[in-house]
Amino acid sequence: MSERLTVPMVRDNGELREATWEEAFERAASGFQKVVEEHGPTAFGMFSCSKTTNEVNYAVQRFSRSVIGSNNIDSCNRT
Repeated sequence: MSERLTVPMVRDNGELREATWEEAFERAASGFQKVVEEHGPTAFGMFSCSKTTNEVNYAVQRFSRSVIGSNNIDSCNRT
Protein backbone atom coordinates (compact mmCIF):
# COMPACT_ATOMS: atom_id res chain seq x y z
CA MET A 1 0.00 0.00 0.00
CA SER A 2 1.40 3.35 -1.06
CA GLU A 3 1.39 6.18 1.44
CA ARG A 4 1.98 8.80 -1.23
CA LEU A 5 -0.39 11.76 -1.19
CA THR A 6 -2.53 12.05 -4.30
CA VAL A 7 -4.53 15.14 -3.31
CA PRO A 8 -3.55 18.34 -1.50
CA MET A 9 -4.05 18.43 2.24
CA VAL A 10 -4.78 21.56 4.33
CA ARG A 11 -4.97 22.00 8.06
CA ASP A 12 -8.14 23.29 9.73
CA ASN A 13 -8.23 23.58 13.52
CA GLY A 14 -5.22 21.29 13.80
CA GLU A 15 -6.69 18.56 11.59
CA LEU A 16 -5.62 17.70 8.06
CA ARG A 17 -8.27 17.34 5.39
CA GLU A 18 -8.36 16.91 1.64
CA ALA A 19 -8.63 20.09 -0.41
CA THR A 20 -8.86 21.13 -4.04
CA TRP A 21 -5.72 22.27 -5.82
CA GLU A 22 -7.22 25.75 -6.08
CA GLU A 23 -7.70 25.96 -2.30
CA ALA A 24 -4.21 24.62 -1.62
CA PHE A 25 -2.60 27.16 -3.97
CA GLU A 26 -4.70 29.99 -2.49
CA ARG A 27 -3.57 29.04 1.02
CA ALA A 28 0.07 28.90 -0.03
CA ALA A 29 -0.16 32.26 -1.80
CA SER A 30 -1.92 33.92 1.13
CA GLY A 31 0.73 32.51 3.49
CA PHE A 32 3.52 34.01 1.36
CA GLN A 33 1.64 37.32 1.20
CA LYS A 34 1.10 37.41 4.97
CA VAL A 35 4.81 36.89 5.68
CA VAL A 36 5.79 39.65 3.25
CA GLU A 37 3.18 42.07 4.61
CA GLU A 38 4.09 41.46 8.26
CA HIS A 39 7.87 41.12 7.99
CA GLY A 40 8.91 42.44 4.59
CA PRO A 41 10.21 40.59 1.53
CA THR A 42 13.56 39.75 3.12
CA ALA A 43 11.72 37.38 5.49
CA PHE A 44 10.99 35.19 2.47
CA GLY A 45 13.51 32.79 0.96
CA MET A 46 13.55 29.99 -1.57
CA PHE A 47 15.76 26.96 -2.04
CA SER A 48 16.17 25.30 -5.41
CA CYS A 49 17.79 22.02 -6.39
CA SER A 50 20.79 21.40 -8.63
CA LYS A 51 19.13 18.24 -9.97
CA THR A 52 16.38 20.20 -11.68
CA THR A 53 16.66 22.03 -14.98
CA ASN A 54 18.18 25.47 -15.48
CA GLU A 55 14.75 26.64 -16.55
CA VAL A 56 13.17 25.62 -13.24
CA ASN A 57 16.01 27.24 -11.28
CA TYR A 58 15.52 30.40 -13.35
CA ALA A 59 11.76 30.38 -12.65
CA VAL A 60 12.42 30.02 -8.91
CA GLN A 61 14.80 32.99 -8.77
CA ARG A 62 12.57 35.05 -11.06
CA PHE A 63 9.51 34.39 -8.85
CA SER A 64 11.41 35.23 -5.69
CA ARG A 65 12.87 38.45 -7.07
CA SER A 66 9.99 39.72 -9.23
CA VAL A 67 6.91 38.59 -7.34
CA ILE A 68 8.09 38.50 -3.73
CA GLY A 69 10.89 41.09 -3.91
CA SER A 70 13.49 38.92 -2.17
CA ASN A 71 17.02 38.02 -3.21
CA ASN A 72 17.10 35.23 -0.59
CA ILE A 73 17.61 32.35 -2.99
CA ASP A 74 19.92 29.40 -2.46
CA SER A 75 20.55 26.02 -3.97
CA CYS A 76 22.76 23.00 -3.56
CA ASN A 77 24.56 23.81 -6.84
CA ARG A 78 27.75 24.65 -4.98
CA THR A 79 28.14 21.27 -3.26
